[in-house]
Amino acid sequence: MTLPTRVLVLNSGSSSVKYQLLDMRDRSRLAVGLVERIGEQTSRLKHTCVTGGDTREQNGPIADHEAALKAVAEELARDGLGLDSPELAAIGHRVVHGGMFFTEPTLIDEGVLTEIERLIPVAPLHNPANLTGIRTARGLRPDLPQVAVFDTAFHTTMPEPAARYAIDPKIADRHRIRRYGFHGTSHAYVSRETARLLGKDPSEVNVIVLHLGNGASASAVEGSRCVDTSMGLTPLEGLVMGTRSGDLDPAVIFHLERVGGMSTDEIDTLLNKRSGLFGLCGDNDMREIRRRVDEGDEEARLAFDIYIHRLKKYIGAYYAVLGRVDAVAFTAGVGENAAPVREAAVAGLEGLGLAVDAGLNGARGDGPRLISPEDARVKVAVVPTDEELEIATQTYALVEKNSR
Repeated sequence: MTLPTRVLVLNSGSSSVKYQLLDMRDRSRLAVGLVERIGEQTSRLKHTCVTGGDTREQNGPIADHEAALKAVAEELARDGLGLDSPELAAIGHRVVHGGMFFTEPTLIDEGVLTEIERLIPVAPLHNPANLTGIRTARGLRPDLPQVAVFDTAFHTTMPEPAARYAIDPKIADRHRIRRYGFHGTSHAYVSRETARLLGKDPSEVNVIVLHLGNGASASAVEGSRCVDTSMGLTPLEGLVMGTRSGDLDPAVIFHLERVGGMSTDEIDTLLNKRSGLFGLCGDNDMREIRRRVDEGDEEARLAFDIYIHRLKKYIGAYYAVLGRVDAVAFTAGVGENAAPVREAAVAGLEGLGLAVDAGLNGARGDGPRLISPEDARVKVAVVPTDEELEIATQTYALVEKNSR
């Protein structure tokens, strides 16, 4: 029996569901959409049938994720792409935290759901929403293979010296404290696409990947294997982000509690939602920050400079970790679109073989492209990420393997 070729990718957030339907014969998109503000009176579903070029919107209350996915199924059915289609091979789910237990895409069963649930304490904002999406989708199509693709999986190849914190190992193991890393599907996809851009096999290429969006992370990828990444136990560690602080002295937390009189929840909110670029200057949109910088706003300039300083430190650190770097790849919303960020991040690193060509860096483009001078020792690239395609590819490969 010939395996169907379509995969539905679901990314369930706490109050949203992003989805894409892809045909894996040519990796093309058939439909894309977003349900947002789930549980509110102002819910919205935006659905686009790519093949027909038709975009539709629904506005009004959507009570929960079950109602959201049923609404998605109805929209797909209107385009002849419904969940009951015999051409649908599987549903792939993004799951943020897989711990050390899940190192690759995994067919979902009750045991898998139990383990994802056990990881909620280290991913309280994400895993519960991911679980809700999975359970709802399984209820709608219990007969269909459903696959979990974990943000943390790509980083499980990190060696112990990179993955361990310098605390008592017994305490660390008891509470599952280690560096897991996130944005793994993006880092996997971008590192592989960067190697393709260079005309080389991924196993031959060392890449520093900079995933710069509202959430931001860096990774050191050696021959297609992650050997270090900036996020840790949670997505709070590492680079300066839109609303997250990134790296800071752990004693800051004790100081805020003892001297500032702040509760644990208040400190958590401060560091995750009121820090980073937003905390420094009141904006977390890089376009707005750059506009303010260009107008001479010193608060925005300081925020930008702190952001770049941290980014440059990680480039240098991962250069040292890898020993040899073939390329630095910028991706995600800021990485793909903010030329001033790319220019500033490598400025002064000419001694490491890094530079950007001003013309190439400033030019707009949709696909992967090099922005470094032709004779640059280390290539600098802009590589648009495609996490949904990566999830679909991993999902389909697993289902195809199991169907043989």
